Amino acid sequence: AAYVVFMALNILGVTLAATFELVVTLLAIGELLVFMGVVAPRFSWATFAAHGWAGGDAFTPAAIGGMLAATPFAVWFFLAIEGVALAAEEARDPHRTIPRAYIGGMLTLVGLALGVMLGAGGVGDWRELANVNDPLPRAMERVVGASSGWLHMLVWLGLFGLVASFHGIIMGSSRQIFAMARAGYLPTVLARVHPRFGTPWVAIVASGLVGIAAIFGDRVVMLGGQPLTAAIVTMSVLGAMVMYGVSLASLFVLRHREPGLPRPFPAIGYPWVPAVALVLVTGCLGTVVWSNPGLSASCGVLLTGAAVGSWWGRRRGST
Repeated sequence: AAYVVFMALNILGVTLAATFELVVTLLAIGELLVFMGVVAPRFSWATFAAHGWAGGDAFTPAAIGGMLAATPFAVWFFLAIEGVALAAEEARDPHRTIPRAYIGGMLTLVGLALGVMLGAGGVGDWRELANVNDPLPRAMERVVGASSGWLHMLVWLGLFGLVASFHGIIMGSSRQIFAMARAGYLPTVLARVHPRFGTPWVAIVASGLVGIAAIFGDRVVMLGGQPLTAAIVTMSVLGAMVMYGVSLASLFVLRHREPGLPRPFPAIGYPWVPAVALVLVTGCLGTVVWSNPGLSASCGVLLTGAAVGSWWGRRRGST
């Protein structure tokens, strides 16, 4: 039911969808700020750092495997921030608003991620939260008790965080599908725009159907020894790292081939900042592949097949 509602919001117009996303995001941010404020007085650095190296208090080579395996989930904190650019054609004055959205979004993500990580891990043994689905309420419960009104408020407000993430993924993924279809990488039917609302309604429905299938398939489908949702997280990070790497490499190629091309979005610190980013992306991709070889091989086959199919289709279309 939630998927149907969110798909309808996106089809009815980007203004309505973006307004809804803004409201639930602000409520979710408020929830996280409440959490950080409540647990902050009980924070202890010694508690946070205890058992932090593969269960030990000092670094050993045994900790490296866990650090690498956690990379996809660390990246997941910031994944899809690039989706901001997908709304450029539907935004007013994108030359000004899109960079502001990127900078504001990244600063917000970094601040909240650090605050939540420190707050949840600094009020008790983090190992007790490692395998639960509600770590923030569990962490707050240690501070205020199970019957506190703060705890109940956090649980209810936490729903807005899920809604914001859920709706944001639908909004971003549908625009990505639309862009790929319009460029010829996916069937052109997915590039259809609603005649009244001006939204990519076919892509929105398609992304929603894929999401619904993933929800119902989580308990029955295993990929690479992982449940479907965990595998999707890893595959998403793999795809994102490849996309980031190709985008950064394309920046250098375009600067070399088209030095006079209009550039409304300046690359700050070029070439050093993009070069450092490219090195970091390559390293991150390597760690994900190293810790998930089977799933990475499957993704590689899919990406290769998609690239070959796209090249062949374009070649036939040009002859």
